[in-house]
Amino acid sequence: MTESSVPAIGATAPDFTLKDQYGQDVSLAGFRGDKAVVVVFFPFAFSGICTGELCEIRDDLGAFANEDVQVLAVSCDHMFTQRAYADAQGYFFPVLSDFWPHGQVAQDYGVFVQDGGFATRGTFLIDRDGVVRWSLVNGPGEKRDFGGYHAALKELAQSRD
Repeated sequence: MTESSVPAIGATAPDFTLKDQYGQDVSLAGFRGDKAVVVVFFPFAFSGICTGELCEIRDDLGAFANEDVQVLAVSCDHMFTQRAYADAQGYFFPVLSDFWPHGQVAQDYGVFVQDGGFATRGTFLIDRDGVVRWSLVNGPGEKRDFGGYHAALKELAQSRD
């Protein structure tokens, strides 16, 4: 993992297009001008901490996604794995596959663990203009605290008013 390549607050977020669990293309640029986006990188489908974190999003979806913000979960698992995982857990937000080129988007965000071939826990709040407004990167095995995300989202909403 190379922390130096994590997009800085105030920088334009790297654009991407990935397949969701249904095989549909989802691009960050597709939300530009319409919604803010929270990009949630996670290491592995079906793993304990990852499932707990994504279930936290699922169980309180209104606090993470609404008419102003979209959640995009991303791992390096294959699209078919993402589909089985999303179906098993009841994830109705996009679960994106960064499978090929393997981990390219995770690399662009500075959260790819080269030796393990997976994305670590990176969370990025990107505003409607495509600018990173908040981020948090946790190492493998470190559960993320979404409290900072909620505070950043509130601040983003207030700046629009």
